[in-house]
Amino acid sequence: MKTLFVISFLLSAYALQAQNADVILGKWYNEEKDAIINIYKENGKYTGKIVWLKEPYENGKPKVDDKNPDPKLATRPVMGLKLFWGFHYDPKDEQWTDGRIYDPKSGKTYDCYMWMEGKDLKIKGYVLGMKFLGRKTTWTRAE
Repeated sequence: MKTLFVISFLLSAYALQAQNADVILGKWYNEEKDAIINIYKENGKYTGKIVWLKEPYENGKPKVDDKNPDPKLATRPVMGLKLFWGFHYDPKDEQWTDGRIYDPKSGKTYDCYMWMEGKDLKIKGYVLGMKFLGRKTTWTRAE
């Protein structure tokens, strides 16, 4: 009986942890509210891609990733662009860590981690492995 209780407790704790991790799934406005990013799981990792743009066209054509330093990628559409990838949930720190985030406005990619603060998703991109060197932004849930 005692063993059954312990197993039941451990399974409940695991299910709660997975539920906390998945709270970020769904659609989010970026801070400027000019894009919506859909967060989903891909191969067990949290990933996000752009699914809506306030201004999807430039000069009558779909916006492209023209700030990308790789000429092969500079012509790809911004709509549908994978913005971040590779995150996993760290229940101890209550953060999504070890991910990368791409900024199409600058063409740069950063190491990144995320956490929930109330109902908002806080995102911090940083460089050279130093979390204090970077920029933080806040995303809000899109209904």
